[in-house]
Amino acid sequence: SAERAVSGPGLVNLYDALAELEGIEAASPGPADVTRRALAGNCPRSREALALFTDFLGTVASNLALSLGARGGVYMAGGILPKLADAFDEKSFRARFEDKGRFSDYLAAIPTYLITHKHPAFLGLAGMVTET
Repeated sequence: SAERAVSGPGLVNLYDALAELEGIEAASPGPADVTRRALAGNCPRSREALALFTDFLGTVASNLALSLGARGGVYMAGGILPKLADAFDEKSFRARFEDKGRFSDYLAAIPTYLITHKHPAFLGLAGMVTET
């Protein structure tokens, strides 16, 4: 499933797969370590794993947008995503999100959002309380 690539453990799976392709037996770092190394720029494998993660996320998000008719937008939150905000390559993500042949124009019109608030559900609850 997509979760094997587009999740915290999935980021590590991508890192491990790249190491295996290079013929290297490396200890699996945690998702935070892969992200930190990618941002620091001192680990090409971490940068590539993060780039693949972003691309795969764009593909998965566009598939869901098409399947569900998400014209109002795709909101991504939770798990590892908020932690990747500084490393998130929106341009690459959008390129993959919109790369759907005859559906490209349809997807280009759908906004995408990365929710970075630590507790977004509480914002909604607070809004509900103040409305009553």
